Amino acid sequence: MKVAIAGATGFVGSRLVEKLQAAGHQVVVLSRDAAKASRVFPASAYPNLEVVAYTPAESGDWQKSLAGCDAVVNLAGVPIAEERWTEARQQAILDSRTLTTAKLVEAIVNANPKPSVFVSASAIGYYGTSETAEFDETSPAGNDFLAAVCKDWEAAAQPAKNAGTRLAIVRLGIVLGMGGALAKMLPPFKLFAGGPLGTGKQWFSWVHREDVVDLILYALQNSQVEGVLNATAPNPVRMNELCQTLGEVLKRPSWLPVPGFALEMLLGDGAKLVLEGQKVLPKQTLASGFQYQYPTLKLALEDILSGS
Repeated sequence: MKVAIAGATGFVGSRLVEKLQAAGHQVVVLSRDAAKASRVFPASAYPNLEVVAYTPAESGDWQKSLAGCDAVVNLAGVPIAEERWTEARQQAILDSRTLTTAKLVEAIVNANPKPSVFVSASAIGYYGTSETAEFDETSPAGNDFLAAVCKDWEAAAQPAKNAGTRLAIVRLGIVLGMGGALAKMLPPFKLFAGGPLGTGKQWFSWVHREDVVDLILYALQNSQVEGVLNATAPNPVRMNELCQTLGEVLKRPSWLPVPGFALEMLLGDGAKLVLEGQKVLPKQTLASGFQYQYPTLKLALEDILSGS
């Protein structure tokens, strides 16, 4: 296959590129910073890869690079939990997802020949937060900021389907791997000062990075897979269990809780992601026939931390 990817240098995208390259596929990396992308994916290690500079929110010559691609994967978007949610940051969170998606779809619709499949990311923030409710792909959207972002993000992808391109929307949970959210939790544990964030009762709908990447590949390669797929492991846990399991795997205690107000001081509204949480199950994903390598948290953490 020839696959175009937006967001290829990110935590999930970089691993996806590695696996596509290893399997012999051609990759077109759409990047705002072509020089950076070329450093991340040097030609010596990635002979089947082409970097195309693009301006995500604008139409342009870059859109022509999608003609002749079999598939497009959209993982673009500024990080949600790395800065306080000022008004400007909230606008950047929204625009980096919706405008990029709209311009990718514009390119897909106008491409000749058209890509046959579009896999576009969303997030489980779609469902809102709850300590008691259980969500799956058929659940309605929540009514907070992240839910509104996800609704607009997914809506921006729909015209690709209307134009005849198969559309799979992958709602990402909290992706665990060596990096990302886990990298921020490890230092206190290694200093024997780890523990639950907030009350510890909130749900943590996690997924191993390898399973996310494999799910995207599964959606690319299986013509019957379309619609919404939750990219969450089938066994979500509460924050207390996450920290207890992390402590067990690291052979460290997990008794020192991090109070919610400390996270709010650091992240502002972005702290909602970890302080409130939601229990999300991948019913449609499992029904599609996808099989998880890491269905349980202990299995996932043991794999990720085996080299730490």
